[in-house]
Amino acid sequence: MCAEGRLYMRTLRRATAIASLAVLWFVGVAPGRAQTPHLTIVMIGKSMANPVFVAAHRGAQDTAKALGTKLGLTIDVRIQTPDLEDAALQSQRVADAVRQRVDAILIAPTDAALLSPAIDQAVDAGVAVMTFDNDAPKSKRFAHYGPDDVAVGEHVLEELASQLGGEGRVAVLAGNREAANLRARAAGVQKAAERHAGLSLIGPIYHEEKPQVAAAEMLRIDRENPDLKGWALVGGWPLFRSSQSLALLDDLVGRKLKVVAVDALPEELVYVKRGVAVLLAQPVYDWGAVGVSTIVDKVHRKVAVPERIELKLVRRVRRRGTTRPTALCVCARRRCPGGPGRSRDRLRTRS
Repeated sequence: MCAEGRLYMRTLRRATAIASLAVLWFVGVAPGRAQTPHLTIVMIGKSMANPVFVAAHRGAQDTAKALGTKLGLTIDVRIQTPDLEDAALQSQRVADAVRQRVDAILIAPTDAALLSPAIDQAVDAGVAVMTFDNDAPKSKRFAHYGPDDVAVGEHVLEELASQLGGEGRVAVLAGNREAANLRARAAGVQKAAERHAGLSLIGPIYHEEKPQVAAAEMLRIDRENPDLKGWALVGGWPLFRSSQSLALLDDLVGRKLKVVAVDALPEELVYVKRGVAVLLAQPVYDWGAVGVSTIVDKVHRKVAVPERIELKLVRRVRRRGTTRPTALCVCARRRCPGGPGRSRDRLRTRS
């Protein structure tokens, strides 16, 4: 190579090196400094209108921050929960996450049959997928966190039977018909009812999972069935705050109806204080906390994780001789969505 050619190549290499250093500084990676590992998780609950998923989001974000600090890892949790239940929109957001090349998806499928193909496509593209609340067992998801839903339904009915002395007509409120976990809970209620000859069931009654819709459905059934003695709720929807809350509380107290419901957020505890309801709490904060920690184990730490992680219910009931329930909230480990300063530790808890 001639002298001019050698000079040109040296100049070109020097310019390329300078440009490379400039790019490194521009993206925030200084020469000689290792880049912080990064993990991106998209979280897709069923509905922002359901406060249990707001608590789950908080659990995911708190855990991401704590684990990130502990492991020297940047964990980015991106919340993509639809405003209202919409399985098709959930499926679209799974596809969007794949296009964004995220590391993992944590999802509560509204309709497992509809979401399973989207989950499989994500896994085939290299994205780890974990479910919570409602499973998609026929998909390629690597793990699920949730309760034994048939056992949950049985627990609800047995608790209600105890409250009613094993006799009376009771109604079963069951949420979204497309959710396999809720159908399983309703089946558990029916299974347990067969053990109590003195009980008869109305339902299961399926409905849109909005608090005001669920409460209105309860009020309608109450009007149509003056002999009704109680309610088995496989989710807490009608007890969440809505335009129907005062009417529902007055109706239940006035008729001395007994209610046993899954979930125990702060706004539901007025029903416990008034002696109407027994709440079987899901620690829904842990939907996010356990989900994120399990994904970190699987994707970042490369350790084996169980395919099924069982969630245990916690009983919440008014203490005898007081109007105070045995716990304020198990929805969040640090703060409750019921308002600033509302800690779960303000009242003693009893399992």
